[in-house]
Amino acid sequence: MPNSFGTTEFIMLGLSDFQEQQILLFVSFFVMYFLNVLGNMTIILLVRFDNNLHTPMYFFLGNLSFVDMCYTSAIVPKMLANIVSEKKTISLVDCILQLYFFLCFACTECFILAVMAYDRYVAICNPLHYTVIISTRVCVILVISSWLTASLHSLLHSLMASRLIFCGNNKIQHFFCDMAPLLRLACSDTSLNKLLIYTEGGLPVLIPFTIVLISYVRIISAILRVSSTDGRSKAFSTCTSHLIVVILFYGTIAFMYMRPSSSFSLNYDRIVSVVYTVVAPMLNPFIYSLRNKDVKGSMKKLFIKRK
Repeated sequence: MPNSFGTTEFIMLGLSDFQEQQILLFVSFFVMYFLNVLGNMTIILLVRFDNNLHTPMYFFLGNLSFVDMCYTSAIVPKMLANIVSEKKTISLVDCILQLYFFLCFACTECFILAVMAYDRYVAICNPLHYTVIISTRVCVILVISSWLTASLHSLLHSLMASRLIFCGNNKIQHFFCDMAPLLRLACSDTSLNKLLIYTEGGLPVLIPFTIVLISYVRIISAILRVSSTDGRSKAFSTCTSHLIVVILFYGTIAFMYMRPSSSFSLNYDRIVSVVYTVVAPMLNPFIYSLRNKDVKGSMKKLFIKRK
C-alpha cells in the first residue's frame, strides 16, 4: 500500500467521548448484538430444519438473517473491544477490511430485500405461475447474484480507499471504518473516490429500492382490486413484515446519505448509523417471527419437541 509512508493506524473515537458512558454503551451494544445473533440464528435454524418453511419466501428470509448477523458482526465486536480497551486503535489493513465487509453485507441486504419484494409481487400478482417463475434454480441464482454484485461493488470501493495516503490526524470520528470519515482524514487527492461514490456508489441502493417500489406499487394495486375485505387483509399480511423491514432499513439510509451536504454532522451520523447497523438487524428476526404464523408455529413445534 502507498500508506507505508503515512499513517498505518487509526484511533476510533466511538460514540461517546465521556468515560462514564462507556460501561452503559458496552452493556447496551453487547445485549443488542446477543439478541441479533440469537434471533437471526433461530430464523436460520428454523428455515433449515422445518420442512414447512422450505419455500422461496423463507429461503430468502434465511439468507436475510444470515446477512444481518454478518453485517453486525463486521462492526460490533471490534467496537466492544475498543470500548473496554484503553488503546482504541485499528490498523489500516483492518480498517480497509472492515470497510469491505460493511459495504458487502450492506449492499447484499439491499439486494436480498429487493428479491424478497419481487417474490411477494409474483406470489400476489401471479399466484398461478409462482412455482414456475420462482423456482429453486431461480432462487439460488438470485441470491448468488446478490452476493457477487455486492462483493464486486465493495471490492472496488475498498481498493480505491486503500490507495489513499493518510497522515497527520488519525482519529476516526465514528465507531467503525465508514467511507466518509476515512475520506476526511486522507492527505492525498480524493476526487476520484468521490466521483466513484457519486456515480456508481448509489446504484446498489437505488436499483434495489426501485425494484422494491415498483413491486409494492403493483402489489397494492392488485390488493385494492380484491373484492372481499378478508382477501385484501390476507394478501397484505403476507408482505407486512417485509414492508416494515424495508421502511426501517431504507428510511435510515435515506436520512443518512440523502441530505444536503450543509446538514452533515458526524455526531448525528454516528447515531443514525447505529440504527441501520445494529438496531435494524436486531429487530428484523423479531418483526418476522412476531407477525408470521408459520415462523411462530415452527418455534412452538421446536419447543414442544425439546420438552
